[in-house]
Amino acid sequence: MKFLAITLIVHAPDPVTGIQKTTNERFREVIDNALLAEELGFDGFGVGERHERPFISSSPPVVLSHIAALTSRIRLFTAVTTLSLLDPVRAYEDYATLDHLSAGRLDLIIGKGNGTAQRELFHVTPEDQWHRNAETYELFRRIWRQDKVSASPRFRPELTDAEVWPRPLQQPIRVWHGSATSRESVDLAARYGDPLFSANVTHPIEPYAELIRHYRERWEHYGHDPAQAVVGAGTAGYYAARTSQEAIAAYRPVFEGYLAFQKQLGVEPVFATLEDFVERSSALIGSPQQVIDKVHRYHEQFGHSVLHLHADAGGLTQAQHRASLELFQSDIAPVLRRDIPDPPFPWTPVTAEPEPEPEPGPEPEPESVSAPAPAPAPTDR
Repeated sequence: MKFLAITLIVHAPDPVTGIQKTTNERFREVIDNALLAEELGFDGFGVGERHERPFISSSPPVVLSHIAALTSRIRLFTAVTTLSLLDPVRAYEDYATLDHLSAGRLDLIIGKGNGTAQRELFHVTPEDQWHRNAETYELFRRIWRQDKVSASPRFRPELTDAEVWPRPLQQPIRVWHGSATSRESVDLAARYGDPLFSANVTHPIEPYAELIRHYRERWEHYGHDPAQAVVGAGTAGYYAARTSQEAIAAYRPVFEGYLAFQKQLGVEPVFATLEDFVERSSALIGSPQQVIDKVHRYHEQFGHSVLHLHADAGGLTQAQHRASLELFQSDIAPVLRRDIPDPPFPWTPVTAEPEPEPEPGPEPEPESVSAPAPAPAPTDR
Protein backbone atom coordinates (compact mmCIF):
# COMPACT_ATOMS: atom_id res chain seq x y z
CA MET A 1 0.00 0.00 0.00
CA LYS A 2 1.13 3.54 -0.78
CA PHE A 3 0.53 6.60 1.42
CA LEU A 4 0.00 10.25 0.49
CA ALA A 5 -0.17 13.40 2.59
CA ILE A 6 -2.59 15.90 1.07
CA THR A 7 -3.50 19.54 1.72
CA LEU A 8 -6.26 21.70 0.27
CA ILE A 9 -4.46 24.75 1.76
CA VAL A 10 -7.39 25.90 3.85
CA HIS A 11 -6.72 29.42 5.15
CA ALA A 12 -8.98 29.76 8.18
CA PRO A 13 -8.58 30.29 11.92
CA ASP A 14 -7.16 27.37 13.86
CA PRO A 15 -10.19 25.36 15.07
CA VAL A 16 -8.80 25.20 18.61
CA THR A 17 -6.94 28.48 19.20
CA GLY A 18 -8.89 30.71 16.79
CA ILE A 19 -5.61 32.19 15.51
CA GLN A 20 -5.26 32.63 11.76
CA LYS A 21 -1.84 32.59 10.15
CA THR A 22 -0.90 35.10 7.48
CA THR A 23 -1.05 33.95 3.87
CA ASN A 24 2.74 33.81 3.74
CA GLU A 25 2.91 31.76 6.94
CA ARG A 26 0.28 29.36 5.60
CA PHE A 27 2.24 28.73 2.39
CA ARG A 28 5.42 28.25 4.42
CA GLU A 29 3.57 25.67 6.51
CA VAL A 30 2.55 23.77 3.36
CA ILE A 31 6.18 23.62 2.20
CA ASP A 32 7.35 22.49 5.64
CA ASN A 33 4.70 19.75 5.67
CA ALA A 34 5.83 18.53 2.25
CA LEU A 35 9.42 18.32 3.46
CA LEU A 36 8.25 16.47 6.57
CA ALA A 37 6.28 14.00 4.44
CA GLU A 38 9.39 13.18 2.40
CA GLU A 39 11.55 12.96 5.53
CA LEU A 40 9.15 10.50 7.17
CA GLY A 41 8.85 8.26 4.10
CA PHE A 42 5.45 9.11 2.62
CA ASP A 43 5.09 8.04 -1.01
CA GLY A 44 3.36 11.18 -2.25
CA PHE A 45 2.35 14.75 -1.38
CA GLY A 46 -0.79 16.31 -2.85
CA VAL A 47 -2.03 19.89 -3.25
CA GLY A 48 -5.68 20.60 -3.98
CA GLU A 49 -7.13 23.26 -6.26
CA ARG A 50 -9.93 25.59 -5.18
CA HIS A 51 -10.76 29.12 -6.27
CA GLU A 52 -12.85 30.38 -3.36
CA ARG A 53 -12.72 31.07 0.36
CA PRO A 54 -11.37 29.72 2.66
CA PHE A 55 -8.82 28.11 0.30
CA ILE A 56 -5.64 29.61 -1.14
CA SER A 57 -4.88 26.62 -3.36
CA SER A 58 -5.66 28.37 -6.64
CA SER A 59 -2.26 27.58 -8.23
CA PRO A 60 -1.12 24.00 -7.58
CA PRO A 61 1.51 24.00 -10.38
CA VAL A 62 3.35 26.86 -8.70
CA VAL A 63 3.21 25.30 -5.23
CA LEU A 64 4.21 21.86 -6.49
CA SER A 65 7.07 23.31 -8.55
CA HIS A 66 8.50 24.88 -5.41
CA ILE A 67 8.12 21.59 -3.55
CA ALA A 68 9.76 19.76 -6.48
CA ALA A 69 12.83 21.97 -6.15
CA LEU A 70 13.17 21.16 -2.45
CA THR A 71 12.54 17.40 -2.59
CA SER A 72 14.05 14.51 -4.51
CA ARG A 73 12.01 11.36 -3.95
CA ILE A 74 8.37 11.95 -3.06
CA ARG A 75 5.78 11.88 -5.87
CA LEU A 76 3.73 15.04 -6.36
CA PHE A 77 -0.04 14.91 -6.75
CA THR A 78 -2.77 17.38 -7.61
CA ALA A 79 -5.81 16.80 -5.44
CA VAL A 80 -7.77 17.62 -7.50
CA THR A 81 -7.05 19.53 -10.70
CA THR A 82 -10.41 21.12 -11.51
CA LEU A 83 -10.36 20.56 -15.26
CA SER A 84 -13.91 21.87 -15.70
CA LEU A 85 -12.57 25.38 -14.92
CA LEU A 86 -9.36 25.20 -16.97
CA ASP A 87 -8.28 25.51 -20.57
CA PRO A 88 -6.76 22.12 -21.49
CA VAL A 89 -3.92 23.68 -23.50
CA ARG A 90 -2.85 25.95 -20.65
CA ALA A 91 -3.25 23.17 -18.09
CA TYR A 92 -1.12 20.87 -20.23
CA GLU A 93 1.64 23.51 -20.53
CA ASP A 94 1.75 24.01 -16.77
CA TYR A 95 1.82 20.33 -15.90
CA ALA A 96 4.20 19.23 -18.67
CA THR A 97 6.62 21.86 -17.37
CA LEU A 98 6.14 20.67 -13.79
CA ASP A 99 6.67 17.09 -14.93
CA HIS A 100 10.14 18.03 -16.19
CA LEU A 101 11.01 20.18 -13.16
CA SER A 102 10.09 17.29 -10.84
CA ALA A 103 12.04 14.73 -12.92
CA GLY A 104 8.86 12.84 -13.74
CA ARG A 105 7.41 12.70 -10.21
CA LEU A 106 3.99 14.13 -11.13
CA ASP A 107 0.60 12.41 -10.88
CA LEU A 108 -2.65 14.23 -11.62
CA ILE A 109 -5.93 13.65 -9.82
CA ILE A 110 -8.63 15.40 -11.84
CA GLY A 111 -12.24 16.28 -11.07
CA LYS A 112 -15.01 18.64 -12.01
CA GLY A 113 -14.70 20.47 -8.70
CA ASN A 114 -17.24 21.78 -6.20
CA GLY A 115 -18.30 25.19 -5.01
CA THR A 116 -20.65 27.84 -6.33
CA ALA A 117 -18.22 30.76 -5.99
CA GLN A 118 -15.52 29.22 -8.17
CA ARG A 119 -18.07 28.19 -10.81
CA GLU A 120 -19.29 31.78 -10.99
CA LEU A 121 -15.71 33.08 -11.12
CA PHE A 122 -15.08 31.03 -14.28
CA HIS A 123 -18.61 31.36 -15.72
CA VAL A 124 -19.28 27.65 -15.46
CA THR A 125 -22.81 26.41 -14.77
CA PRO A 126 -23.85 23.31 -12.82
CA GLU A 127 -25.46 22.05 -16.04
CA ASP A 128 -22.29 22.21 -18.14
CA GLN A 129 -19.63 21.56 -15.47
CA TRP A 130 -19.50 17.80 -15.99
CA HIS A 131 -19.39 18.15 -19.79
CA ARG A 132 -16.55 20.68 -19.50
CA ASN A 133 -14.64 18.28 -17.27
CA ALA A 134 -15.00 15.35 -19.70
CA GLU A 135 -14.21 17.40 -22.81
CA THR A 136 -11.19 19.06 -21.21
CA TYR A 137 -9.83 15.72 -20.01
CA GLU A 138 -10.22 14.05 -23.38
CA LEU A 139 -8.44 16.93 -25.13
CA PHE A 140 -5.76 17.13 -22.40
CA ARG A 141 -5.17 13.40 -22.83
CA ARG A 142 -4.70 13.77 -26.59
CA ILE A 143 -2.30 16.70 -26.23
CA TRP A 144 -0.17 14.69 -23.80
CA ARG A 145 0.12 11.79 -26.25
CA GLN A 146 0.20 13.44 -29.69
CA ASP A 147 2.70 15.85 -31.22
CA LYS A 148 -0.04 17.64 -33.19
CA VAL A 149 -3.69 17.88 -32.32
CA SER A 150 -6.72 18.97 -34.32
CA ALA A 151 -10.05 19.25 -32.51
CA SER A 152 -13.32 21.21 -32.53
CA PRO A 153 -14.29 21.29 -28.86
CA ARG A 154 -17.45 22.87 -27.55
CA PHE A 155 -15.95 24.93 -24.73
CA ARG A 156 -12.77 26.38 -26.26
CA PRO A 157 -11.59 27.51 -29.73
CA GLU A 158 -10.72 24.76 -32.18
CA LEU A 159 -7.21 23.43 -32.67
CA THR A 160 -5.69 22.75 -36.09
CA ASP A 161 -2.45 20.78 -36.13
CA ALA A 162 -1.65 22.47 -32.83
CA GLU A 163 1.77 21.83 -31.31
CA VAL A 164 1.90 22.41 -27.56
CA TRP A 165 5.22 22.68 -25.80
CA PRO A 166 7.10 21.41 -23.89
CA ARG A 167 6.58 17.77 -24.70
CA PRO A 168 6.24 15.83 -21.43
CA LEU A 169 8.88 13.79 -19.68
CA GLN A 170 6.53 10.99 -18.62
CA GLN A 171 4.98 8.96 -21.42
CA PRO A 172 2.26 9.38 -20.47
CA ILE A 173 1.53 11.08 -17.18
CA ARG A 174 -0.70 9.06 -14.86
CA VAL A 175 -4.14 10.61 -14.34
CA TRP A 176 -6.45 9.58 -11.51
CA HIS A 177 -10.13 10.57 -11.46
CA GLY A 178 -11.31 12.04 -8.19
CA SER A 179 -14.88 11.15 -7.27
CA ALA A 180 -17.13 11.98 -4.34
CA THR A 181 -20.65 11.52 -5.75
CA SER A 182 -20.39 11.47 -9.55
CA ARG A 183 -21.09 8.24 -11.42
CA GLU A 184 -20.05 10.08 -14.58
CA SER A 185 -16.53 10.62 -13.21
CA VAL A 186 -16.34 6.96 -12.28
CA ASP A 187 -17.45 5.92 -15.76
CA LEU A 188 -14.91 8.25 -17.42
CA ALA A 189 -12.11 6.71 -15.38
CA ALA A 190 -13.21 3.18 -16.24
CA ARG A 191 -13.61 3.99 -19.94
CA TYR A 192 -10.01 5.14 -20.30
CA GLY A 193 -8.54 2.55 -17.94
CA ASP A 194 -7.46 5.18 -15.40
CA PRO A 195 -7.21 4.78 -11.61
CA LEU A 196 -9.93 6.17 -9.33
CA PHE A 197 -9.47 8.22 -6.16
CA SER A 198 -12.47 8.24 -3.84
CA ALA A 199 -12.88 11.39 -1.74
CA ASN A 200 -14.27 9.30 1.16
CA VAL A 201 -14.29 12.19 3.63
CA THR A 202 -17.81 13.52 4.20
CA HIS A 203 -20.15 10.56 4.65
CA PRO A 204 -20.11 7.03 6.05
CA ILE A 205 -18.64 4.32 3.88
CA GLU A 206 -21.71 3.19 1.91
CA PRO A 207 -22.01 5.78 -0.90
CA TYR A 208 -18.28 5.63 -1.61
CA ALA A 209 -18.27 1.83 -1.64
CA GLU A 210 -21.19 1.87 -4.09
CA LEU A 211 -19.31 4.19 -6.46
CA ILE A 212 -16.21 2.01 -6.30
CA ARG A 213 -18.28 -1.09 -7.09
CA HIS A 214 -19.73 0.80 -10.05
CA TYR A 215 -16.20 1.70 -11.18
CA ARG A 216 -15.12 -1.93 -11.15
CA GLU A 217 -18.24 -3.00 -13.03
CA ARG A 218 -17.70 -0.36 -15.71
CA TRP A 219 -13.98 -1.21 -15.86
CA GLU A 220 -14.85 -4.78 -16.86
CA HIS A 221 -17.62 -3.52 -19.18
CA TYR A 222 -14.98 -1.59 -21.15
CA GLY A 223 -12.86 -4.71 -21.48
CA HIS A 224 -10.08 -3.99 -18.99
CA ASP A 225 -8.35 -6.61 -16.86
CA PRO A 226 -10.03 -6.53 -13.40
CA ALA A 227 -6.64 -7.07 -11.74
CA GLN A 228 -5.43 -3.73 -13.14
CA ALA A 229 -8.19 -1.57 -11.62
CA VAL A 230 -6.66 0.76 -9.02
CA VAL A 231 -8.47 2.67 -6.27
CA GLY A 232 -7.17 5.27 -3.83
CA ALA A 233 -9.17 6.59 -0.88
CA GLY A 234 -9.10 9.60 1.40
CA THR A 235 -9.60 9.90 5.14
CA ALA A 236 -11.69 12.40 7.09
CA GLY A 237 -9.00 12.92 9.71
CA TYR A 238 -6.02 11.26 11.34
CA TYR A 239 -4.49 11.20 14.79
CA ALA A 240 -2.81 8.21 16.36
CA ALA A 241 -1.35 7.88 19.84
CA ARG A 242 -0.09 4.95 21.91
CA THR A 243 -3.52 4.44 23.48
CA SER A 244 -7.03 5.10 22.20
CA GLN A 245 -7.80 7.17 25.29
CA GLU A 246 -4.86 9.47 24.60
CA ALA A 247 -5.82 9.84 20.93
CA ILE A 248 -9.47 10.65 21.69
CA ALA A 249 -8.54 13.18 24.39
CA ALA A 250 -6.11 15.00 22.08
CA TYR A 251 -8.48 15.06 19.11
CA ARG A 252 -11.65 16.12 20.97
CA PRO A 253 -10.91 19.89 20.95
CA VAL A 254 -10.08 19.65 17.22
CA PHE A 255 -13.40 17.97 16.45
CA GLU A 256 -15.36 20.40 18.63
CA GLY A 257 -13.69 23.33 16.86
CA TYR A 258 -14.69 22.01 13.44
CA LEU A 259 -18.20 21.31 14.72
CA ALA A 260 -18.54 24.92 15.88
CA PHE A 261 -17.25 26.16 12.52
CA GLN A 262 -19.83 24.07 10.64
CA LYS A 263 -22.63 25.38 12.84
CA GLN A 264 -21.40 28.94 12.27
CA LEU A 265 -21.74 28.34 8.52
CA GLY A 266 -25.22 26.87 8.98
CA VAL A 267 -24.05 23.41 7.88
CA GLU A 268 -25.71 20.45 9.55
CA PRO A 269 -22.90 18.10 10.62
CA VAL A 270 -23.02 14.53 9.36
CA PHE A 271 -21.40 13.28 12.58
CA ALA A 272 -22.68 15.12 15.65
CA THR A 273 -20.30 13.61 18.21
CA LEU A 274 -16.64 12.66 18.20
CA GLU A 275 -17.55 9.09 19.08
CA ASP A 276 -19.83 8.85 16.04
CA PHE A 277 -17.14 10.47 13.87
CA VAL A 278 -14.56 7.92 14.99
CA GLU A 279 -16.94 5.00 14.55
CA ARG A 280 -18.73 5.75 11.26
CA SER A 281 -16.53 8.16 9.30
CA SER A 282 -13.29 7.34 7.49
CA ALA A 283 -11.28 9.20 10.17
CA LEU A 284 -8.37 7.22 11.60
CA ILE A 285 -8.25 8.19 15.27
CA GLY A 286 -7.00 5.85 17.95
CA SER A 287 -4.15 3.51 18.77
CA PRO A 288 -1.98 2.07 15.97
CA GLN A 289 -3.88 -1.23 16.07
CA GLN A 290 -7.25 0.55 15.86
CA VAL A 291 -6.04 2.50 12.81
CA ILE A 292 -4.77 -0.69 11.15
CA ASP A 293 -8.03 -2.50 11.83
CA LYS A 294 -10.12 0.36 10.39
CA VAL A 295 -8.04 0.59 7.21
CA HIS A 296 -8.56 -3.15 6.77
CA ARG A 297 -12.34 -2.75 7.21
CA TYR A 298 -12.40 -0.11 4.50
CA HIS A 299 -10.14 -2.18 2.28
CA GLU A 300 -12.66 -5.02 2.42
CA GLN A 301 -15.19 -2.65 0.80
CA PHE A 302 -12.89 -0.61 -1.47
CA GLY A 303 -9.98 -2.87 -2.37
CA HIS A 304 -7.87 0.29 -2.37
CA SER A 305 -4.08 0.30 -2.59
CA VAL A 306 -3.41 4.02 -1.94
CA LEU A 307 -4.48 5.98 1.14
CA HIS A 308 -4.21 9.67 1.90
CA LEU A 309 -3.83 11.40 5.25
CA HIS A 310 -4.17 15.11 5.97
CA ALA A 311 -0.83 16.88 5.63
CA ASP A 312 -1.90 19.75 7.92
CA ALA A 313 -1.96 19.82 11.71
CA GLY A 314 -5.52 21.18 11.49
CA GLY A 315 -5.91 22.14 15.16
CA LEU A 316 -3.29 19.81 16.60
CA THR A 317 -0.05 21.31 17.81
CA GLN A 318 2.94 20.87 15.52
CA ALA A 319 4.47 18.52 18.08
CA GLN A 320 1.30 16.38 18.18
CA HIS A 321 1.08 16.40 14.39
CA ARG A 322 4.66 15.29 13.88
CA ALA A 323 4.52 12.64 16.59
CA SER A 324 1.35 11.19 15.09
CA LEU A 325 2.85 11.01 11.59
CA GLU A 326 6.02 9.45 13.00
CA LEU A 327 3.88 6.85 14.76
CA PHE A 328 2.08 6.16 11.49
CA GLN A 329 5.33 5.45 9.71
CA SER A 330 6.88 3.40 12.52
CA ASP A 331 3.91 1.29 13.69
CA ILE A 332 1.09 1.51 11.16
CA ALA A 333 2.47 1.87 7.62
CA PRO A 334 4.79 -1.19 7.79
CA VAL A 335 1.85 -3.46 8.69
CA LEU A 336 -0.41 -2.05 5.98
CA ARG A 337 2.40 -2.22 3.40
CA ARG A 338 2.82 -5.89 4.27
CA ASP A 339 -0.88 -6.74 4.27
CA ILE A 340 -2.19 -4.69 1.32
CA PRO A 341 -0.56 -4.81 -2.14
CA ASP A 342 0.80 -1.77 -3.95
CA PRO A 343 -0.87 -0.55 -7.16
CA PRO A 344 0.07 -2.75 -10.16
CA PHE A 345 2.06 -0.03 -11.91
CA PRO A 346 5.47 1.57 -11.38
CA TRP A 347 5.65 4.30 -8.76
CA THR A 348 8.80 5.65 -10.37
CA PRO A 349 8.70 7.89 -13.48
CA VAL A 350 7.67 6.16 -16.71
CA THR A 351 9.43 7.87 -19.60
CA ALA A 352 9.68 7.16 -23.28
CA GLU A 353 12.22 4.57 -24.40
CA PRO A 354 15.31 6.34 -25.79
CA GLU A 355 15.71 6.11 -29.54
CA PRO A 356 18.37 3.52 -30.53
CA GLU A 357 21.74 4.83 -31.56
CA PRO A 358 22.32 4.67 -35.34
CA GLU A 359 24.58 1.91 -36.63
CA PRO A 360 28.15 3.15 -37.17
CA GLY A 361 28.93 3.79 -40.82
CA PRO A 362 32.12 4.56 -42.75
CA GLU A 363 34.23 7.46 -41.60
CA PRO A 364 33.23 10.65 -43.46
CA GLU A 365 35.66 12.34 -45.81
CA PRO A 366 37.43 15.30 -44.15
CA GLU A 367 35.81 18.67 -44.83
CA SER A 368 37.85 21.65 -46.01
CA VAL A 369 36.09 23.76 -43.36
CA SER A 370 35.66 22.21 -39.96
CA ALA A 371 32.22 22.17 -38.37
CA PRO A 372 31.66 24.28 -35.28
CA ALA A 373 32.46 22.54 -32.02
CA PRO A 374 29.37 21.40 -30.11
CA ALA A 375 28.36 23.39 -27.07
CA PRO A 376 29.53 21.84 -23.82
CA ALA A 377 26.90 19.72 -22.06
CA PRO A 378 25.48 21.29 -18.91
CA THR A 379 26.75 19.83 -15.69
CA ASP A 380 24.40 18.16 -13.25
CA ARG A 381 23.62 20.14 -10.16
